[in-house]
Amino acid sequence: MKLSQVLFTQGFGARRECEGLIASGHVTANGQRIDDPFEEVDTRGLVFTVRGETWQYHEKALLVMNKPSGHECSQKPKHHPSVYSLLPPPLRVREVQTVGRLDEDTTGLLLFTDDGALIHRWTSPKKHVPKVYEVGCKHPVTAEQVERLLAGVKLVDDPATVKAAAAELTGPMADGLHGLRLTLTDGKYHQVKRMLAAVSNRVESLHRSGFGALRLPDDLAPGAWRWLDGPEAISPKA
Repeated sequence: MKLSQVLFTQGFGARRECEGLIASGHVTANGQRIDDPFEEVDTRGLVFTVRGETWQYHEKALLVMNKPSGHECSQKPKHHPSVYSLLPPPLRVREVQTVGRLDEDTTGLLLFTDDGALIHRWTSPKKHVPKVYEVGCKHPVTAEQVERLLAGVKLVDDPATVKAAAAELTGPMADGLHGLRLTLTDGKYHQVKRMLAAVSNRVESLHRSGFGALRLPDDLAPGAWRWLDGPEAISPKA
């Protein structure tokens, strides 16, 4: 692939902009400075720099973020900053999208990709990809509430019955809340909050810790992101 095409596919601007970056000496590929925009490079394992910033070539973008509270999963946020503002410009230029959404006050594992087929696969209700949530409840969670969550509850303004794939008490939380780990395989609007309300409890904090086979890395700070190797790291059963 021509080096200018590499930069273009990775989100470094329009074709002419990418050609200009290379011709001006701002780009290296595998440690070698290249000033010919049309030089052919092997994209397998390609590491390049643009103005001193190191990037690795990814045919499709796939990344995980530890979403902080107070951010909206929208390109046009209304009340809070967008999660996209936490990404570097090249990823925004190549139009990565969130895989589903988290509420502005929900934290934790959030996936981004520019692969529309993967987004469809991971968000389709037919695929039943599990999502794991750490829930901080206002009131103690009883055994009867857990049984109801597993058996299925009806949500307000929704005739369908929804149930948790798994529900596990996690004990008292540091902030005085009552912990519950909930696994869901569907994705209705405000589902965790509405399910807990249906069993006469209330969600005070919500954190997504798992998506498919992936668990949020312990060393990924709120607001930080990193590349993932491929879709098999997320949901091999999807």
